[in-house]
Amino acid sequence: MEKITELMEQVLQGKQITREEALDLYGQPLPSLCESADRIRKEFCGNRFDICAIINGKSGRCSENCRFCAQSAYYHTPAAEYPLLSAEEILAQAKENYEKGILRYSIVTSGKCLSDQEVDKMCEVIRRIRKEVGISVCVSFGLLDEEQFRKLKTAGVTRVHNNLETSSRNFPNVCTTHTFEDKVRTIRAAQAAGLSVCSGGIIGMGETVEDRIDMAFTLRELGIRSVPVNLLNPISGTPYEDRHILTEEDMRRTVAVYRFILPSAFIRLAGGRGLLADKGKGCFQSGANASISGDMLTTAGITVETDMQLLRELGYEVRL
Repeated sequence: MEKITELMEQVLQGKQITREEALDLYGQPLPSLCESADRIRKEFCGNRFDICAIINGKSGRCSENCRFCAQSAYYHTPAAEYPLLSAEEILAQAKENYEKGILRYSIVTSGKCLSDQEVDKMCEVIRRIRKEVGISVCVSFGLLDEEQFRKLKTAGVTRVHNNLETSSRNFPNVCTTHTFEDKVRTIRAAQAAGLSVCSGGIIGMGETVEDRIDMAFTLRELGIRSVPVNLLNPISGTPYEDRHILTEEDMRRTVAVYRFILPSAFIRLAGGRGLLADKGKGCFQSGANASISGDMLTTAGITVETDMQLLRELGYEVRL
């Protein structure tokens, strides 16, 4: 308890904790760890909550072999396969989410990256969303370059999503068709284009606690302010289909320690939240202050209405 309090005070004073201190924190008593993380969240972020919704804008037939992913062409899974959705379909879901109180809408596409022609098509869609709906637009279009990101920013995109997925050490165990360095290069290209970046990863893929901590420190070095924490949902047909689902305690510990490492970030519960019995409530009391609401890319999520009710109960205010 004394160690937790000491490190909490250190963070509240604006000082950064070290990797060794973070690893020590991970094993501390859960109630005190989570309570202290929530106090840090309140100090740096108040009761502001960042909630977003996503649309699977292009599904399946991905050339990459990420071992967790239902959309990889390497595996036989139940995931749907289709090319880029029409502007009308993407626009309709933007409107529907905005009417439910969602302020950020992310278009996600499968594949290593969109082609220049596909980027141009999506720019037209994004302009329509910004003009007709007004919702803030985020995109996850793969390993694009700075010029492509600049096009998207001009069209109205404010944020780019590109998960690191895990630590640099563990990344080759997760994917071999692109590298951790490719991910970092893409993040820096988006930042150079003037876009904010949303980046995090997945826990429960067989990584060590050290891997989880190391990913958070890389995110800190990159200046990431929106950090999705996904809980692996083992999908039939993928190499990870038999992985054991992590517990609520695993999630709360990870989220709490991330809050110590990234005190001013929006730590976002993302994929796999529906596997938790409390749908993430405990994590929202342990330092997390953002989420993806509604369906995920290939799995069902939690309804916006259910999430909004929970956030009201917890005293959060949804705003950008």
